[in-house]
Amino acid sequence: MSTASQVATELTQPGTRGPSAELHLPEVPNPGEVAPKDAREISRIFFVRLAELEEGTRDHQYVRNTLIELNLALVKYAAGRFRNRAEQMEDIVQVGTIGLIKAIDRFELSREVEFATFAVPYIVGEIKRFFRDTSWAVHVPRRLQELRIDLAKATDDLSQRLDRSPTTAELAEHLGIDQQEVIEGVVASNGYTAGSIDMPMEDSSDHTATPLSDRLGAPDADLEIAENVQALKPLIEELDDRDRRILRMRFGEELTQSQIGAELGVSQMHVSRLLTRITTRLREGLLVAE
Repeated sequence: MSTASQVATELTQPGTRGPSAELHLPEVPNPGEVAPKDAREISRIFFVRLAELEEGTRDHQYVRNTLIELNLALVKYAAGRFRNRAEQMEDIVQVGTIGLIKAIDRFELSREVEFATFAVPYIVGEIKRFFRDTSWAVHVPRRLQELRIDLAKATDDLSQRLDRSPTTAELAEHLGIDQQEVIEGVVASNGYTAGSIDMPMEDSSDHTATPLSDRLGAPDADLEIAENVQALKPLIEELDDRDRRILRMRFGEELTQSQIGAELGVSQMHVSRLLTRITTRLREGLLVAE
């Protein structure tokens, strides 16, 4: 007997008490240990009951909390995609649980989709938002990440005490570290956020604000074409005379396939197959060269 069937029958057993019995729901002593397949079946029953209960009541809270515990496996599954991140897995799971709670509060059985399908995007989205808001724009050693926090606290403390911004020497003395470490920490702090190249920058000469992107050079549009032409030359030389003639007529003289077929005494379909074979060979040669 599956767990879902087992817990469902407990409603009919004499002496059953507790919130589940009062709400006419299956008794789930350890929701986190329920198998995923059974959790889906039980969750559907609890969602039906949740929709009938008034939000904020003790019964509503019980059903909602049970749904959270039943579906924590979804959070752990989604969090596993981010196991290579520097953050602790426990922190990622906690953030993902927030996404799970949002999904439970917004899910409706009338959507006619599985709750897992509905919830995973919420969970993953919450985790990605966490990384976006807390992750560094560039990778720096953890020692410098922690030093940035210490420097921020020390700067606030000394600024209030001195009524001015502290010097490097004062920060070093306050934290008990070398001035060089303070400088490293300040430089590393610049990597916490990255500025947009579309951010307006004021030009001191005429006090006009133009985006940084307008001042950056752009790749030459013809450069890639020139590189491809040079890379194609030795590949074309490896072709036989007929293949080179077909390429010249099609791309140099810009003849149609029918005109090329008439010139060679073959059908238009045969010319099409020849062109496909030739261009595929050249394309593969370019990819190998790259």
